[in-house]
Amino acid sequence: MTAGHPGLDRERRRVAVRGLVQGVGFRPFVHTLAGELGLAGTVTNTGEGVLAEVEGSPDALDAFCRRVAGDAPPLAQVHSVEHAPLAITGATGFRIVPSSPDGPRTTLIPPDTAVCADCLAELTDPADRRHRHPFISCTNCGPRHTIVTGLPYDRANTTMAGFPMCPDCAREYTDPADRRFHAQPVACHACGPALALTVPGRPGRPGRPGRPGRPGRPGLAGEQALTEARRLLAEGAILAVKGIGGYHLACDARDTAAVALLRRRKRRGDKPFAVMARDLATVERLLPVDPVERELLTGPVRPIVLLRRTGLPVPEAVAPGSPDLGVMLPYTPLHHLLLAAPGPDLLVMTSANLSGEPIVTEDREALERLAPLVDGWLTHDRPIHVPCEDSVVRVVDGEQLPLRRSRGYAPLPIPLPVPVRPVLAVGGDLKNTFALARDGYAWLSGHIGDMDDLATLRAFERAVEQLGTVSGVRPELLAADRHPGYRSLRHAERTAAGRPVHRVQHHHAHIAAVMAEHGLDGGRPVLGVAFDGTGYGEDGAIWGGEVLLADYDGFRRLAHLRYVPLPGGDAAVERPYRTALAHLRAAGLPRLPQLPPVRACGGEELRLLERQLERELNCAPTSSMGRLFDAVSSLAGICQRAGYEAQAAIELEAAACEFGAAQRAGGYAFGLSARADGWIADPGPVLAAVVADVTAGAPAGLVAARFHGAVAELVRRICAAVRERHGTTTVALSGGVFANALLSSACASGLGEDGFTVLRHRRVPPNDGGLALGQLMVAARSAATREE
Repeated sequence: MTAGHPGLDRERRRVAVRGLVQGVGFRPFVHTLAGELGLAGTVTNTGEGVLAEVEGSPDALDAFCRRVAGDAPPLAQVHSVEHAPLAITGATGFRIVPSSPDGPRTTLIPPDTAVCADCLAELTDPADRRHRHPFISCTNCGPRHTIVTGLPYDRANTTMAGFPMCPDCAREYTDPADRRFHAQPVACHACGPALALTVPGRPGRPGRPGRPGRPGRPGLAGEQALTEARRLLAEGAILAVKGIGGYHLACDARDTAAVALLRRRKRRGDKPFAVMARDLATVERLLPVDPVERELLTGPVRPIVLLRRTGLPVPEAVAPGSPDLGVMLPYTPLHHLLLAAPGPDLLVMTSANLSGEPIVTEDREALERLAPLVDGWLTHDRPIHVPCEDSVVRVVDGEQLPLRRSRGYAPLPIPLPVPVRPVLAVGGDLKNTFALARDGYAWLSGHIGDMDDLATLRAFERAVEQLGTVSGVRPELLAADRHPGYRSLRHAERTAAGRPVHRVQHHHAHIAAVMAEHGLDGGRPVLGVAFDGTGYGEDGAIWGGEVLLADYDGFRRLAHLRYVPLPGGDAAVERPYRTALAHLRAAGLPRLPQLPPVRACGGEELRLLERQLERELNCAPTSSMGRLFDAVSSLAGICQRAGYEAQAAIELEAAACEFGAAQRAGGYAFGLSARADGWIADPGPVLAAVVADVTAGAPAGLVAARFHGAVAELVRRICAAVRERHGTTTVALSGGVFANALLSSACASGLGEDGFTVLRHRRVPPNDGGLALGQLMVAARSAATREE
């Protein structure tokens, strides 16, 4: 029976497709599919996705509804296809109609995608009209998230609105057979964005590398700007390069003097830089690359991939003391042109900002704020609407572990195991990422940064507004960390406007995040191992070495590291030797003058520190595993002053990796005592063994390897004891300490041997960049429980 005309072998259906279906060539795909099946009708973008009305034979309509999901374009992600009968109209032909701005706005905006092979072929083809066009793109690649200003996703709602298409581009844009049919960023040399090089001094006269000054006017444009930028980089200059989601600071990674100069200007300390290599062959001449790492490096996301260093010729100045080198391949056509031969084949590419500040995106701001840092600016006139840092991942045991989820992933939503009320989770104050969620999806922001300055707070507020616009989420409740000093919490309370604000314990949020990304509905608790540097505890202490029995409704603290006083808070974090001395005192171990932390602590400071510990002045108790890593790093003589977050722990891991696998297990053991409410892990025996090894002249790598083995063995012992008492067989590993690949792998391997199911992060970071996902799950469950 047909709708409208019984007895006729013709039907008409309304087909609504939801998911990642805008900005990925979906309407052209629908147009082609309808033509292939002999269907008439229309297709358009709406605020919820793509809406088609198709008319034809029932068999053809059935095939259309099946293939519209199964044969979707490569970048599309179809979440649902709903269809309903309509009255037939006798329509002929199929066309794309203008997008509808009405109705709810809940469609998904695609992330920015690396330039595709087809566009790269055109970029290098002298016969192509887009030969060497730095902004070449098509429906399968290019900027999306960072240029969107509103919905539906049409050119008028992007930062390309200010670039009217030339006749050639307009013809491609309206030709259903063309690869650029309705590709919103489409442009060419004649009508698209243009490059410009600005240098200090007179226009066209480059400043001397190494002597930044006041910016002059744009001196060179187009191909000349690119040629001069490459020459400057080859001569040791530092350039600000405008990318998709913000500016980078770039220099020749093989030029030790240039790298050192950039490090001084940016006040980077010893924090590792990431590099961008010309091609995969360049990377493989430096470092071994396994198949999963190769896929990440060459795929459409193109994140920074942390590759394990193995003594091959990696410039030491780029990543001193790190076990890894962060590497990415070019992901924009401009990057490919900038790295082409002749010229540097390996560039440092780091976010253009002073340490701790948000990435620079505005051109005027770049000229002013970056003037002390650079010798020139390679920029363009396409505005960046949404800041977006490079993503960072590493591969552990053949699986991806995200450390920063941003470009290429944001704003793709993460499916939730249970539907939730509209909620905003503001995350934490370090590595801030927030999330908006509704029904069965959570939209996580890109990396915002550390919430310790006004510029980052403003960037946070702008990002919340922008993600709310594209996700359509209007929060009915808010979630935040319980730390009373967190700026993220204060923002939530200040903007709540009568909506409830749920405070979620830090480590509970970490474990809930692992549960959510693995699709657990919370019906059964997991054993959560949460190891990090700092988290506000229920008792007011600083937690960080926790084992929780947790679900979304709540948690029980079953085990933790014995409390140790943290003298001076941030001062101890920045000076690991202070933490080491506090641990020695708490363990009742002598302060031997030959120990590295004793030598690092000057006589007067040592006396003041001892008095501070005796009187417990400004000494917050902590159970932090991150701080224990710092203490052992100091005792082993590896790191006494940390110039960036987790430096002592990162260098401890590097020492263990360099020492080799043979000695990683055995030698050290934690004390473990059972109590009525759980277990206390005592690091005293480990510290005593460390001191004995160090005084006997053991190499730092041996100490580091044995310590990693002791922590992994502690996790196995606690989990086995908990299983015996509570019967729990699923373990979730989270917290910034589990960014340590050596420890993560050792824990997972040991627990697997013991018969546990081990959950590790694969979609959000284990550090505080993943907190928001756990916060929203706990808050939404808490709100639902209160309403029942």
